[in-house]
This record gives sequence, structure tokens and C-alpha cells, in this order.
Amino acid sequence: MAHVAAWKKDKVKEITDMMVTSPVVAIVDIHGIPSPQMQLMRQGMRGKNAKVLMTRNNLMLLAIEEAAKQKPGIEQLKPLVGGQCAVVATPMNPFKLFQQMEATKAKAPAKTGDIAPEDIEIKAGETPFKPGPIVGELQKAGIPAAIEGGKIVIRKDKVLVEKGEKVPEELAKILPKLEILPMTIGMDLLGAFEDGILYNKAVLNVPADYYPSLLATAARNAIALGVGIAYPTTQTINPLLVKAYREATAISMKAAIPTRDNIKLLLAKANAEMLAVASRIPGLEDDRLKQQLAAQVTAAPAPQEKKAEEKKDEDKPEVSEEEAAAGLSALFD
Repeated sequence: MAHVAAWKKDKVKEITDMMVTSPVVAIVDIHGIPSPQMQLMRQGMRGKNAKVLMTRNNLMLLAIEEAAKQKPGIEQLKPLVGGQCAVVATPMNPFKLFQQMEATKAKAPAKTGDIAPEDIEIKAGETPFKPGPIVGELQKAGIPAAIEGGKIVIRKDKVLVEKGEKVPEELAKILPKLEILPMTIGMDLLGAFEDGILYNKAVLNVPADYYPSLLATAARNAIALGVGIAYPTTQTINPLLVKAYREATAISMKAAIPTRDNIKLLLAKANAEMLAVASRIPGLEDDRLKQQLAAQVTAAPAPQEKKAEEKKDEDKPEVSEEEAAAGLSALFD
């Protein structure tokens, strides 16, 4: 049986214990992060009550297997282990952890052979350089540079490296001078395990208010559906009573069924219809009707006033549950 170094056993035990005792365990990609920046990021994560451990991938896989004996499901992290990665253990929920990881990222210059994450493009226009040997460096890197009016300019827009292609050496040297930093360095969260569920990057990479907004929309839609199909619940009973009250009032008005709530409206409607008839039949109106007709013309609001009144009506509070119930019962008195 091959001898296993004691430090390897200790490291596996350390990571296993950390995985078992932490509510959330994640695998992060740390490829391309220089050592000084990595140390700063680890210190920053400790300040957020998160611990970052790095070791060989085979030891990490052994630790996951051991942890799975006490925390079933955590073995789902195994496919994420590869390349340069680390384990993060924290009580922070996976979504907050992802946002924290994103906050550690920063723009960085491209090194020779780096894969462009997006098209690396240069725009036409002036540069901060004075005429000199740098023109040759720019041209050698494939940048359409020239001297115009005593300044070095880029003559046209150009894609220097397409997405997914390697950055050539000459271009890697000149891009920082142009303040073009196409790379992003930082811990990239690949997946986080919590309460038996593995949250991958696609699930975690959403705006902070995405799921609360989704739930709020679902709640509003559910209430609207409940009101639409007259399904009584704690949330829908008030809108249902108000709706029923309004519909009952509209029916009673149309059918001219008098109640305590609509009698004044019915009388006003009847009076308005009577005045309309009187105004169209010559000789029908007497002095009293003439006075009412004149008063009606005087009281008629101007178009702007009418709009203001309509707006005011829209701002009126809805009928209370008690008023609605009283109105409904009045229909059957």
C-alpha cells in the first residue's frame, strides 16, 4: 500500500470538516489571479465571514467524498473541480456570495496567449502619444496608426482580436499603453451547495431584486386571478366585496331598483332625463323648469374642469369592506 504524506491527510480532513460544518460550500475558479491580488481577495472574504481554501484538485475531490458521508448531496460539487480552483465555506447564502465574488473582480491587461473574453476593439481617433517610435509599435501590433497634425491617431475602428482567439505578443505589449484592459480577474463562482441543492452560476447570476420582483408579480397575478374568478381568500375578499358592491349598484341603477345607497343617484338621473326631455319640447317647460335648465347650463363644467373632476374621482379612496357589505345588504332589504 502506497504511503500517503501526513500533510495530505491533514489537508483533506481540514477541508472535509469545513464542508461539513459550513451551511454553504462553493467551488470557485481562481485561474489567472496573481498571488498578491489573491491574498487581498482572501483577506476580503474573511472579512465577510467566508473562508477560502486552496489545495490540489485530487485532495479536494477526496474531501468532497468524505464530506458526502455526513452531508449527502454535496458530491454534486465534484464535476466543478478542475483547473485552478478553490473551496469557499460560508454562512452567506449562495446569491449574496455570488454578488460578493463579483465585487472582487477587476479589469486587467491581457497577457500573451490569453483568450479574449469579448472582441478586443480599438476606436478611431486621437491617442495621447506624441509622434515617435511608438507609431511603429502600434502598426506592428496591427493597429492602423498614423501621424496627423502632429499627433498619433487611429485612422479607423478595428477589431484587433475576436472573441475566443488568443492575444498575440505584440498586441499584449501595446494594449496597456492604450488603456485597453480586456481581461477580468477575480474569483469566479462556479456553483454553491446549500441544504441539498446545488446552485450553478446560471441560477446565481441574476440581479439582486430579480426573485423578489418575480414573487411580487406572481402574488399580484394570483390576486387578480382570484378576483377575476370570484375566489374568496384573505387577500381577495376586500377587492371582491368592492367589485360586487359596484356591480350591484350598477345593476340597481340600470333596473331603477331604489336602495338607501342609490336613491339620490336615481332621483338625480330621473331629474336629468326629465330636463333633457323638457328642453326638446317647446312650450312644455314652465318657469320652474326654465330656472332648472338655466342653472344646469350654468353649472355645466368647462372641458378642463371636467377633466379635473374626473381626475379627482380617480383619486377617491375605494369603498371600505363595511360600506360594501352594507350596500349589498341594502339591495335585498
